[in-house]
Amino acid sequence: MNETDGVGDLDLAPIGNCAVSALIDRAGRYVWSCAPRFDSDPVFSSLLSDRDPGGHDTGGLWAIDLMDQVEARQSYLRNTAVLRTVLVDSHGGSLEIIDFAPRFLLYGRTYRPTAFIRIIRPLSGAPNIRIRLRPTADWGAQLAETTSGSNHIRYFCSDVTLRLTTNCPVSHVYEERTFRLEEDLAMFLGPDEGVEGEVLSTCTRMLGETSQAWRQWVRTLSVPLEWQTVVIRAAIALKLCAYEETGAIVAAMTTSIPEAPNSGRNWDYRYCWLRDAYYVVQALNRLGAADMLENYLRYLRNLIDQSKGGHIQPVYGVGLEPGIGERIIENLPGFRGMGPVRAGNQAHEHKQYDVYGQIVLSAVQAFFDERLLRPATIEDFHALEKVGEQAFLMHDQPDAGLWEFRTRAAVHTYSAVMCWAACDRLGNAAATLGLSDRADHWRDRAHVIRGRVEKEAWNEELGRFAASFGGDELDASLLQLVDLRFLSPDDPRNRATFEAIEKGLKRGPYLMRYADPDDFGEPVTAFNVCTFWFIEALQLSGRTQEARALFEEMLSRRTNAGLLSEDISLEDRRLWGNYPQTYSLVGLINCATLLSRPWSSVR
Repeated sequence: MNETDGVGDLDLAPIGNCAVSALIDRAGRYVWSCAPRFDSDPVFSSLLSDRDPGGHDTGGLWAIDLMDQVEARQSYLRNTAVLRTVLVDSHGGSLEIIDFAPRFLLYGRTYRPTAFIRIIRPLSGAPNIRIRLRPTADWGAQLAETTSGSNHIRYFCSDVTLRLTTNCPVSHVYEERTFRLEEDLAMFLGPDEGVEGEVLSTCTRMLGETSQAWRQWVRTLSVPLEWQTVVIRAAIALKLCAYEETGAIVAAMTTSIPEAPNSGRNWDYRYCWLRDAYYVVQALNRLGAADMLENYLRYLRNLIDQSKGGHIQPVYGVGLEPGIGERIIENLPGFRGMGPVRAGNQAHEHKQYDVYGQIVLSAVQAFFDERLLRPATIEDFHALEKVGEQAFLMHDQPDAGLWEFRTRAAVHTYSAVMCWAACDRLGNAAATLGLSDRADHWRDRAHVIRGRVEKEAWNEELGRFAASFGGDELDASLLQLVDLRFLSPDDPRNRATFEAIEKGLKRGPYLMRYADPDDFGEPVTAFNVCTFWFIEALQLSGRTQEARALFEEMLSRRTNAGLLSEDISLEDRRLWGNYPQTYSLVGLINCATLLSRPWSSVR
C-alpha cells in the first residue's frame, strides 16, 4: 500500500453507518461529510475549500489538533468501519482518536442515526490538544450558527441541525481553547436531542456494539483465500456507500474531485447510478452479501413502478428523486483550488439504454436465490417485462453511452449488449417460473438483438468489435462482452478485440476507457475499473502471471485506508477522481476472487 507517492490529498479514510458518512484525513480531521444524506449540503467541506496562509483549513472541518505533533498513524479496527488515529507529539505525549458512526441492532431494528462519535484517549505523556469543530452551511459559504448549553452545542447547518453532546468542557470546544488531555473524552455529534445516559459510557458501549455488528457482517462474506484483507476492506467501503433507508447505492461519497488536474472533469457522484449499483451488487453477490442485493431491489422496484413502463434515467437521487439538476457552487474553490464544484448531475437528463440491462441483471437473481427473505413474485416478473420491452425498443437507438458523453450520441455496443442481456435473462426467469410462452418471447428478442450487434458492431475491415454500430472506436467496455456472456473467452472475435484494446488503450501498466478526444479534450488519466477489466481479460486468456503482477500494481496504488478513487495519473500515478469510487472497489473484489488460489489448496 502506498502511503505517499500516488495518493496525496485523497489519502482519506471513510467511516459511516449506511445513513451518513465522513472522510477523515491522516491527521484525524473530518474533511468531508454531507448530512442527513449523501447528496445533502456538506456539513464538513474543507476537502473542497481554501486554506489560510498557515496551511490550516478555515472551516468545514472537525479537527483534534495535538500541539507539537510529529507523527500520525491510522488504521481501522479489524473487520470494521471504526477508525483509530494515533497522534504523537515531540515531547513523548500521545493520544488516540476512535471515530465511527453508530450502527447496531436496537429493538429489533438497525440503529443508524445521523450521528458521528469521537472518543479521545490519552496514551502517554501530557498531550495538549485543541478541538476545532466547524460545520458549515450553504455549501461552505458560512460557518453554521450555534447555540450552547452546559454540555452541548447546537449547529444549525443547511439541511440538518446537529447537537454535540460531550463530557469535554463545552467552552474548550466553543472557544477552541488549548488544554491538557488528562482523561478519556467522548463527543457525540448527532440529532438535536439529548443523549440518554452518561456520554462517555454511552459512546463506549456504542463502540463495542458497532464493532461487533461490522464483524458479524464480515463473517457472512465468502472471501477468496488470497487478498482477504483487501476484499474485506473494499466490501465494507461498498456497504458504506449504501443508503439503507431506500436501498440506493451511491457511486462515490464526494463531488467535484477532478478526473485529472485542471481538467474541468469535475462531477457530483453522490447519487445512485443504476449501472454502478449493478456492478456493486454483482461483486458483493460473489461474496455472498445478499443483504445489499435485497435492499437495492426494493429501490429498483420503486423505480420501475415510478417509470410506468417508460423511460428510466441512468441516475436518481438516493430518495428516488428524478430531478437532480446540475449547478455550480461558487462558494467553494474546489479540490486543491481546481474548480468548478458541482452539485447535481446532468446525467439524469441523458438517454443511456444500458440501464435496462443493469436493472434486469440486478433483479433476475431474485427468481433463483432461495436465501432471500422476499423471493421474486410473478408480479415482479411482469413489472420487469416492461423494462425488457424498453430494452428491445431502444437497443439500436443512439444514446450517451456508459461514459456519458455530453455532446454526441451513437448506438453504443455496450448499451446494445446490455439490452440483449435484459432480454436473455428475462427468458431465463420466465423458464424458471414455468412461463414457456414468455421464455420463447424473450429468447426470440434476445436473438434479434444478438444478430444486430454481431452485424453492426463488428468491423470487418479491422477484424474486431467497435464501440459503436458502424464505427471503428476502441472502448474498454468491450471487455465486458465476456462477463455478460455475449462472447466466450476463447471466441476468436473476443481475442481479436482484446488484442486491439491492449494495443490501443494500454498506457504503461494501466488501461484507458477510450483514447479519442471527448467533450473535454483528450483523456490523460487511466480509469481504474478498466484496468481491472483488463486484468480479468488477461487471466481468462491464460496470462495469469501478467494478471497477478498488474493486480499487485493496482493494490500498491491504494490509499492507507486500502481504497481507490476513480482515476490514476499516467504521469505520476497519483489518484484522481471521486473517492472512494465504487467501480474501483468492485474491480478489487472481482479480480481478487478470480485470481486467488482456491481454498481447497490449503485444506
